[in-house]
Amino acid sequence: MKVVIAGAGEVGTHLARMLSNEDHDIVLMDDSPEKLSKISEEVDLLTVPGSAHSFQDLKQTGLSKADLFIAVTPFEERNVLACSMASYLGVGRTIARINNSEYLMPQYRAKLNNLGIHELIYPESLAAKEIVASVKQTGTRQLIEFSHGKLLLLGIKVREDAPILNKTFEELARENEHILVVAINRESKTIIPKGSDFIMNGDIVFFITTRMEQQRVFELTAKKTFEVKNIMFLGGSRIAQKSIEKLGDQYRIKVIEENIEKCEQVAERYANALVINGDCRNLKLLKDEGLEKMDAVVATTGNSETNILGCHLAKTMGVRRTVAEVENLAFMGLSESMNIGSIVNKKLIAASYIYRFTLNAAISKVKCLTASDAEVFEFIAKADAKITQKPIRDLGFPDEAKIGGIIRGENGYVANGDTQIQEGDKVVVFTLPSGIKKLEKFFK
Repeated sequence: MKVVIAGAGEVGTHLARMLSNEDHDIVLMDDSPEKLSKISEEVDLLTVPGSAHSFQDLKQTGLSKADLFIAVTPFEERNVLACSMASYLGVGRTIARINNSEYLMPQYRAKLNNLGIHELIYPESLAAKEIVASVKQTGTRQLIEFSHGKLLLLGIKVREDAPILNKTFEELARENEHILVVAINRESKTIIPKGSDFIMNGDIVFFITTRMEQQRVFELTAKKTFEVKNIMFLGGSRIAQKSIEKLGDQYRIKVIEENIEKCEQVAERYANALVINGDCRNLKLLKDEGLEKMDAVVATTGNSETNILGCHLAKTMGVRRTVAEVENLAFMGLSESMNIGSIVNKKLIAASYIYRFTLNAAISKVKCLTASDAEVFEFIAKADAKITQKPIRDLGFPDEAKIGGIIRGENGYVANGDTQIQEGDKVVVFTLPSGIKKLEKFFK
C-alpha cells in the first residue's frame, strides 16, 4: 500500500516508523527539511519538503497513485484542507487530525465526507477516553471494552500475594473457563503465552473476560477496587480538559496549572473543577492543596518527566490511583519500572487508530497495549474467510498471536481451542508486531 503522511511531528513520525516495518510504500511530507532529514536517517521512506496545502507540493508526493493520505500536522485547518485537496488529486482515502469535537458530530461528518475528508482523528479526545477509563476502573493498569463491554481486556500488575501466581495457564483454563490470559509483559518483554507458561511476581498480565467475570479476575490477582471521588489534575492541557468533560460532574476535581490563561479557560468551562494557579512541581503547594487526600492523581502537563515524577510522588504519599501522560516513548519502560500506575501516550493511541486503515481486512478496533509491544485487533469475520473454516485449534494460527474471544450478536465469549468462528463474528486477537501481516490471510 502507498501511504502519504503530511506532518513530521510526533504522531506522523511514529506512524511512519510503524508502517515502514510492514513494507508499505511511505512518503512523508513536511515544511521542515530538518525534521525530514532526521527521520530519513532512521526509517526507510521517501521524504518530500513542502506545504500540505499546496497543490503543487502535494502532487510531488505521487498522491494520485496513493491508497491513503494522512494529515497530522499541528494545524487542524491545514489538515482538513489538505485532505480535501488530496481527494481532488485522486487519493483513495483520507484521514485528518483535528482538535475540535464539533467536526465529529454526525450532521457535520457527512458534509466533511462530501469534501473528501473520509476519517477524522482527535488524539486528545482518544487519550482523555483512556484516562477516564483508567480512573473509573481502579483495579487495572489498562481497560479496553469491545462492543460496548461485551468483552473486556484487563491489564493488571500481579503482586506476590496473588492466588494466580505460579499456576500454569492450562490449570487456570480448567478452573476458569471465562477468563483467558492473552499477553504478559515481563521485564519489558512481551510474551504471548502457551498452556505450560505461568504468571510470575511483577508481571503485567492482560486478561480477556466478560463483565460478569471481571470480579473473578480481581480475586485471582488480589486486587481490591475502590471508589474514586476526589481527583487532582497536574496541568490543565487539552487532554486534561477533555478528561474533565468526559468525567462529568459526579467527581470533585482540582486542577493545578501554571499558565494563568489556561486557568481562566478551565475555570470558565468546568464548574465542578477548582483551579489553582501554580507550579505542579511545587511540593509544598501540592501538599497544601491536599494531594494526600486524593483518590486519584492525573498528570497531563505536556512534559513527560514532570508527569512521571508527579505520579511517583503521589504514590509515595499514599494516592492509590495515578495516571501519567508519557509522550516520550523512551520513558515508557522507565515509567513502568517506577510503578507510577497507568500510562497514556496519545501518539500510540492515534497511530493504533489510524493503523487499521492500512490492513487488508475488516477491522472495527485496534489498540496498542501500553507497557507492552502487543497490539489488540477486533476483526470482523467475512464469509468464506480462512478463520471461519476450522475450530481455532486446527487453524495453524501464528505463534505470535492469540485469539482472545468473539462477539456474536449481543453476547461475548472467551475463546478456547474448540471455538468455531462464524461469518459476522467480531474476533478479538492479540499479536506481536511480527504476527500482524500473518493475520491478514485468516481474515481477508
